Amino acid sequence: MGKYEIMYILTATLDDEARKAEISKLQGILDENKVSVIDTKEWGLRDFAYPIKKQLKGYYVILTVNGGIEGIREFERLVRLDNNVLRHLITVAQE
Repeated sequence: MGKYEIMYILTATLDDEARKAEISKLQGILDENKVSVIDTKEWGLRDFAYPIKKQLKGYYVILTVNGGIEGIREFERLVRLDNNVLRHLITVAQE
């Protein structure tokens, strides 16, 4: 079991209800794979320094999680297939 930080950027075109549903769906993927979410920080809508997938803004979410690498890999696989996620980054958290 390891501690990880996950950052992902959602498309800015989602309304509040759709964004909350997407965040809930992504946390549900972690729960299904026995990865516990320790902390969730929503940075909100931010401007990009350069366009990402032809978009200039995105909604940032930072998660601190604890779980096995298999669950993290499955989360990463499913996030890559999700059209609402513009970018993601998973790092090992410093203790």
